[in-house]
Amino acid sequence: MIGTQENPEEFYTRFKEKLEKSQAWPGLYLFKFIMKTEHNHLETLQSYFKEKEAQWKSKSSSKKKFVSISIRVKMDSPEEVIALYKKASQLEGIIAL
Repeated sequence: MIGTQENPEEFYTRFKEKLEKSQAWPGLYLFKFIMKTEHNHLETLQSYFKEKEAQWKSKSSSKKKFVSISIRVKMDSPEEVIALYKKASQLEGIIAL
């Protein structure tokens, strides 16, 4: 999600602007993550959404090295979306899309 040379705060500022323009809030948002199977943080990731009624989909890669996860959930604001992405980014081996 964040480029290797990019300042995270600048990225999140632009991302927030895009979220504000792209849809009405509160509204449904689709989170997408890829994680290495060996770093199974699925339970931890699920705990971040435990207060919400989220729809989960997961799919293993053909060689079972990665798992893609899609989470559709009602979010109250762009700030709430960004906070969850920042929290998830702390998990080793997870990539936010």
